Amino acid sequence: MSSAPSSLTQGSQPASGPHPLLLRIAELRAWLFLILLLVFFELWARIAYGSTFVFSLSTMQSISIYTVAPLLLALGSTFVIISGGIDLSIGFIMGLSAVVAAHAVNMVGGFMPLFPAMLIGSVAGIAVAIIPGLINGLLISKLRVPPFIGTLGMYGVARGVAFLLAGGTTVPVSNAWFSALGNGRFYGLPVVVIVTVIFLLVMHYILSQTRFGQHTYAIGASEQAALRAGINVGWHTQKLYILSAICAGIGGVLYAARFTAGAAQAGEPLLLDSIAAVVIGGASLFGGSGSILGTLAGSLVIAVIQFGLVYINVEPFWQFVSVGVVIIVSVLVDQAQRSISGGRRS
Repeated sequence: MSSAPSSLTQGSQPASGPHPLLLRIAELRAWLFLILLLVFFELWARIAYGSTFVFSLSTMQSISIYTVAPLLLALGSTFVIISGGIDLSIGFIMGLSAVVAAHAVNMVGGFMPLFPAMLIGSVAGIAVAIIPGLINGLLISKLRVPPFIGTLGMYGVARGVAFLLAGGTTVPVSNAWFSALGNGRFYGLPVVVIVTVIFLLVMHYILSQTRFGQHTYAIGASEQAALRAGINVGWHTQKLYILSAICAGIGGVLYAARFTAGAAQAGEPLLLDSIAAVVIGGASLFGGSGSILGTLAGSLVIAVIQFGLVYINVEPFWQFVSVGVVIIVSVLVDQAQRSISGGRRS
């Protein structure tokens, strides 16, 4: 499949669009902002502490590990938002998966070796996430429930079920292989980061190089045009929400492995960060545009802001203010970009 998007998925590009440099800067805003943040914290570290921020291996590893969970949620949200939808349930789907994975590892570990128990528990945690994802897709595609309402309802359902299965507390896990999945290192690199990078590359390929990705852009650009082109919009929408839930399920499994415990509220504080990462990365809430690499940049921007503010001893509450400001600025830039390009996105 050619990587060049069709006119159906992306819309025609003006032959000589106004302010091409400004448009290009707007498209790369997340990466440019990430560079500015790194330069700022590097200068602060050298002036205030006589040390380095960017070239510190421990700092970069801490940022990369912190990025894992919200990035995994954001990867699924990227597909959904490009299609013109939203998924508010992923935070507690992640928590549900973490609890189920912890229970499954403990249960199977009672009569099986540690490694098979780890595998079975991980598969169980991811598999259970498919159920709310499937229900989300059916509500939105078949019953025409607005995505915001449908996934908000599933947010509550997944939350309640997760807390019920956890008994209102966390579920500890005792399995060396499972712990190694969350805390081990391979040639000095955290295993969770390696797993996330591999999954990110797979998702990037799906979105940019396959018919599935092209259809996702097409639905976000114009659902009616997608229907006229022969795309089964309903079935594709179901697959998008299942994919989003699977990403949350993987996040839940890695959370349980990292903290050797499943917690129903594991993904609750990450919901805003994951959606923010997609928006900061250049995806439009109107649908039809966005990329996995942009989402990666958005996730790194949030992680650097939050880690960097702690690094320079700023009160942690300013993290919420900073991320909120970045979200607002990103939406304003997206609006301006749409206006400059006549409502069409490249």
